[in-house]
Amino acid sequence: MRLDGRVAIVTGAGRSLGRAYALALAAAGAAVVVNDVDAASAGAVVEEIRAAGGSATAAVAAVGSTAAAEELVRAAVDEFGRLDILVANAGVLRDRVLWKMSDEEFDLVVETHLRGTFTCARAAASFLREQGEGGRIVLIGSPAGQFGSFGQTNYAAVKAGIVAMARTWSLELARAGITVNAVVPTALSPMTATIPAYAQAWEDHLAGLPVPAELRREKALGTPDDVAPLVVWLASERAAGVTGQAIGIGGDRLTLYAHPQVLDTDHRDGGWSAEEIDAAWADRFAAQAQPSGPPSRREDA
Repeated sequence: MRLDGRVAIVTGAGRSLGRAYALALAAAGAAVVVNDVDAASAGAVVEEIRAAGGSATAAVAAVGSTAAAEELVRAAVDEFGRLDILVANAGVLRDRVLWKMSDEEFDLVVETHLRGTFTCARAAASFLREQGEGGRIVLIGSPAGQFGSFGQTNYAAVKAGIVAMARTWSLELARAGITVNAVVPTALSPMTATIPAYAQAWEDHLAGLPVPAELRREKALGTPDDVAPLVVWLASERAAGVTGQAIGIGGDRLTLYAHPQVLDTDHRDGGWSAEEIDAAWADRFAAQAQPSGPPSRREDA
């Protein structure tokens, strides 16, 4: 899957998953704008790409604002003359149960993930439409957004919103030849390290040990390098007809997520009373109710 002549922006690319995406895109031939809030981290990734014979430049900015998004697009055009791919990856965690979560903790996650994805995608889409050659926008979701996640009101909400934006933008940008998809990664990272069940696996990973086969297959948990090939494929011509999808990858597992769908419906002439709803729930709907939380975490419990 070659991306020669293409130019990509990867936000939050200074470490972990974002770094893996940037390195993989560069290895496939794309020039990469490496964005991160930390200048040293972004610079290190740029040097790593250049040392391997690739092209990259750093753009230090905290995503969220319109100004930051436009700065990233400008960096791509000024340095490489065009833009073809956006990978909106930047994010933060501020985990806390609902009744303990502060306004600041909620707002920071929304600002970085949801607003940052929106502003970066808007800036990229505006340029790509003017450029007139199509393009690729890859958003980053999470199982938390698909299933819910205890202690992650802010994170689960923004990740669900990001998938909804991917589906909406796939419709709006189709005529311009711009595909929009959401990758739902599961990988050992500083974020998964906050999950007690995976803390030791993270420490082992940092020590250079391989991820156990059980985690790779049963929990879909591998390294960031296991996720990056999906981003490369979505950026390639082979995925030109793929848009509006939420695709999961991690460890040994590749997953296509369903769009939300109606499980069942019932009708009653003249509408429903509370008592009639209660009876319908017990007789028809209760057996179809779905549990919250990702399947792997329910199994752990």
